[in-house]
Amino acid sequence: MGVGLYGLLITRNLIKLVIVLQVLVKTAILALVAAGYASDQINLGQSLAVTVLAADTVVAVVGLALAVQVRQRLGTLDVTELAKLRK
Repeated sequence: MGVGLYGLLITRNLIKLVIVLQVLVKTAILALVAAGYASDQINLGQSLAVTVLAADTVVAVVGLALAVQVRQRLGTLDVTELAKLRK
């Protein structure tokens, strides 16, 4: 989880941000499975993990589609350049 948080703080590229968010979600999935195992409800933890995995896939696809659109319009994937869209 620390690697994901560190990457979230230092990354300026949109595609890399999507990858870092994927790392963070995978950490949450592991925590769900571990919590299910610790409480003797492993099936509940696994089913929640699959639900989070499905939702995470949708978020990743939308994030990558937005990154492609930003690249086409601005010519860069730098997050700091997104402020130019407001002007």
